[in-house]
Amino acid sequence: MIFLFTDFGTGGLYVGQVKTVLQARAPKSPVIDLLHDAPPFNVKAGAHLLAALAARIPPGSVTLAVVDPGVGGSREPAAVLADGCWFVGPDNGLISVAAARAKKCEVFSIGWRPKELSASFHGRDLFAPVAAMLARGDRKTPTLKKAALAVSFGADDLGEVIYVDHFGNLVTGLRACKVPRDRGLVINGRAVRYARVFSDVKLGEVFWYENSLGLVEIAANSASAQQVLGSRPGDRLS
Repeated sequence: MIFLFTDFGTGGLYVGQVKTVLQARAPKSPVIDLLHDAPPFNVKAGAHLLAALAARIPPGSVTLAVVDPGVGGSREPAAVLADGCWFVGPDNGLISVAAARAKKCEVFSIGWRPKELSASFHGRDLFAPVAAMLARGDRKTPTLKKAALAVSFGADDLGEVIYVDHFGNLVTGLRACKVPRDRGLVINGRAVRYARVFSDVKLGEVFWYENSLGLVEIAANSASAQQVLGSRPGDRLS
């Protein structure tokens, strides 16, 4: 399987072009949209969100990850084999948290280049073909050489909002297993207490809980925590 994680958005013309390449080069591999509305240009938030989602990606799969504001610049492409899962994308930190948290990890530089490479769309022209090669089991053609990531955010948590979902819930980069349940969190000057589920608080009340990815999420019962708190990705917690 090939999983797609990008900040391309679902309403534009980019995702379809990537899928066209994957279909042509790896027609037997199912392509699954993991996320296409990662915070635009926010590589660090994307890295922590990808790492959380990666915990449920099955071994043997390939994840094509693209949040790449430096596309066409000096950053290099990379492939990471982390706990049996491949990650392909820019070496800008995006795949570094998943790599740092893996029990077993190998990092490779990608020497292969296509005959035609757009300066602004490496997701389609470079990363998609390499992802397809790996999905087919081909580790030789993309010319993988062992290396180290040039940019790494490490394995530590990120105490800020990394994603806002459809309901206005604020997903953070904190793993809930590391936060005591009696600890109150402060965001935008507002103290937020823990609750297990939405129905444990009053309508409209803001709280934090452990979401289905195991992350601390700030929500409101039948309301948008984003609107209540005026928050967005990048807002810090204390």
